[in-house]
Amino acid sequence: MRRDPTEAEKRLWTRLSHSQLGGHKFRRQSVIGPFIADFFCPQKGLVVEVDGDTHDILADLKRDAALNRLELTVLHVGNADVIRNLDGVCETILLALERAPDRWARPHPNPSPEGEGLTHSQGTEF
Repeated sequence: MRRDPTEAEKRLWTRLSHSQLGGHKFRRQSVIGPFIADFFCPQKGLVVEVDGDTHDILADLKRDAALNRLELTVLHVGNADVIRNLDGVCETILLALERAPDRWARPHPNPSPEGEGLTHSQGTEF
């Protein structure tokens, strides 16, 4: 993990932290498999990467493909865009969040049969 965020990452974090952007919770420097995402909204499966001037495009494509296989969406924003147009970047992120399905609203892949559940020691079903 990187200890010192870029100026653009610091500025964007001031808008993403504390669920300020549409009530969506973001994590900073989030570990996802072998990757570290600049910002990650787990509920919507949205990864936001802040790209600087020097980027390994081939490595980015491979990482994005791996994250897509995990059903995550990757949104790249440029350092300069964050610095010059933070409001516009936030609008773009919010639009991506609104379009993304809620990953936690999916039915559980192994639902328990109806009527079965945890019971309290006195027989009260939870």
